[in-house]
Amino acid sequence: MRSAVARLIRSSSAETSRLSSSPVLLKTGNAFFSNATPSDPKNIEEPFKVEEAETVKVTPPSPDKLLVLGGSGFVGSHICKEALDRGFVVSSINRSGKPSISESWSDKVIWNQGNLLEPASFKDAMDDVSAVISCVGGFGSNDFMYKINGTANINAIRAAAEKGVKRFVYVSAADFGLVNYLLKGYYEGKRAAEAELLSKFTYGGVILRPGFIHGTRQVGSVKIPLGLVGAPMQMVLQNAKPLARLPLVGPLLTPPVSVTSVAKVAVRAATDPVFPPGIVDVHGIMRYSEQN
Repeated sequence: MRSAVARLIRSSSAETSRLSSSPVLLKTGNAFFSNATPSDPKNIEEPFKVEEAETVKVTPPSPDKLLVLGGSGFVGSHICKEALDRGFVVSSINRSGKPSISESWSDKVIWNQGNLLEPASFKDAMDDVSAVISCVGGFGSNDFMYKINGTANINAIRAAAEKGVKRFVYVSAADFGLVNYLLKGYYEGKRAAEAELLSKFTYGGVILRPGFIHGTRQVGSVKIPLGLVGAPMQMVLQNAKPLARLPLVGPLLTPPVSVTSVAKVAVRAATDPVFPPGIVDVHGIMRYSEQN
């Protein structure tokens, strides 16, 4: 019995000795200490120092560069201002270079000289562009309207695709039934440009189809309030969407939309990678413009 107790005492003493000799790490603040006996007496209780990581400065990415076609016009000027207000780099193409616009925002736009009917004259303006917004259009003879609304935009779409531009937004026009026939060249040109856009920019092409666009238009030093008629009509007709399906009367009930709404949605469609591609009608434009 005594021998068994003695063996137990000796075993416990050996285990205690083994545990006490095992190294243990103790943490105090940001330093670690060890109870292990070092080979060098000078290093007793020498802490492991934790070095702070070096701060690395990362240059923020440069803002997207938008090319606005028709930037000196009624809709285009508002798109330029909207894009500038949101911090984007904005460029535009004009046949005479910088237009004679008295407003201060025009000085912040990079104006390139070129003609959309002559592709070689504006291809360099597509360099380093992340998105293009076109609101080029006009009225006149059927041949002229097809060139301005169709051929000019088709040239721009093809040039942008060749340069690898990611997104292309085209401000087109809503259908107005009988009006389409009276302005045959205008609408045939618009629809031809739409077809080209959908084929070249399957995942990054957006077509906006507003009706009558109202707002304040700057002509020289004079501001023309186009919203005096358009704004009240928009309030009356914006809830008439079910009637818009009527074959003859429906298209005439397409509500007007403010130019600021069109500009806001155009810039968002050009810069938001999750904005869905395809055609956005006037009701969609009003809905998107109300979102933050």
